[in-house]
Amino acid sequence: MTRAKTLAKTLTWHTKSFGSLSNSELYSMLRLRSEVFVVEQDCVYLDLDNYDQKAHHLIALDAESEVLCCARIVAPGIKYAGASIGRIVTSPSLRGSGKGKALVREAIDACCTLYPDAEITISAQQHLEAFYAAFEFKTASPPYLEDGIPHIQMTRDARS
Repeated sequence: MTRAKTLAKTLTWHTKSFGSLSNSELYSMLRLRSEVFVVEQDCVYLDLDNYDQKAHHLIALDAESEVLCCARIVAPGIKYAGASIGRIVTSPSLRGSGKGKALVREAIDACCTLYPDAEITISAQQHLEAFYAAFEFKTASPPYLEDGIPHIQMTRDARS
């Protein structure tokens, strides 16, 4: 597929509970996470951490129903005091298309709809600090290693 065709992809966004994901959507989502987090970033870690079943999942599907972007939205009190967004990932085929920014905007909107009075916490790769700061996330911790990659905790105030 050429770069021009990749950039023109139309995605449909869905926020679903774990139980409402189809088998194909779940497989495609987990495959994308593995492709980027495990293979591309060369990071051996346990992606299946028992939070997926308790979460809502934002997925962006292309015309063939393949998940090309996804994020996990966890309710307040499960991982952090507030809500959290994690496993934020965009397909390598969409890099440079602006879909990563769209994914974060959609994830924040979904999180605010599900948990309107909760702050949002993320565990961000440190090199993406400025990227998330553009979405009003503020650094809330010193750097720490998570799966061998420098991370920082960032929070975004609750919106009413």
